[in-house]
Amino acid sequence: MNKVKRRDFLALSAATPLAGGLLTGGTFLESHRATLSARERVRQRYFPNVTVVTHEGKKVRFYDDLIKGKIVTINMMYAHCADVCPMITANLVRVQRLLGDIIGRDIFMVSLTLKPEMDTPELFRQYMKGYGIGPGWTFVTGEPDTLELLRVKLGFTYPDPEKDKDDTLHIGNVRYGNEPKVLWSACPGQAPTAWLITALSFVTPPPLKRKLLSIAQSVRAAQK
Repeated sequence: MNKVKRRDFLALSAATPLAGGLLTGGTFLESHRATLSARERVRQRYFPNVTVVTHEGKKVRFYDDLIKGKIVTINMMYAHCADVCPMITANLVRVQRLLGDIIGRDIFMVSLTLKPEMDTPELFRQYMKGYGIGPGWTFVTGEPDTLELLRVKLGFTYPDPEKDKDDTLHIGNVRYGNEPKVLWSACPGQAPTAWLITALSFVTPPPLKRKLLSIAQSVRAAQK
């Protein structure tokens, strides 16, 4: 993956209300859906409430249990990926460690597998142990059709069908959002750690926003 350019990051990370931002679609204006809230329209279009399986082996509902009412990050990966996945996972681990108990209390992390036929809960537990991943970060597997549906609905796709079916080229972005506030955006998973934390601050309430910006500033200062 090419190095992240500042202008690309800024373009991706400016979080906006979803009706006018990253996941906007023309169907939002259809008259027969006008009575639905923005939050419900987004849920119906992008967050199918399908059954998935966590790294703990628990069957949960994707929307109800992992997304609803939360501030979350979402990325796609697979355990045996030898290309971009390890770098993004390591980057997100740095974010988790810097944010401490914010992860699992105020912000939750979700990683979906691209290879559910291989990534079992047991394998994911081993993967998490190897990276020293702590609480508040859920790895998700399940039926292949279910994970493919989530991949498409969440927009981890390429317009070119040939490119899209090559999992070695899978999109390395991290989606992040505030589900109750209908604020969603994305940034490159290999963006500098301080950028990722700053991006998360765009969808958080003021007290948490200030704390995240302070952490990001400290990271930048330490790197000078």
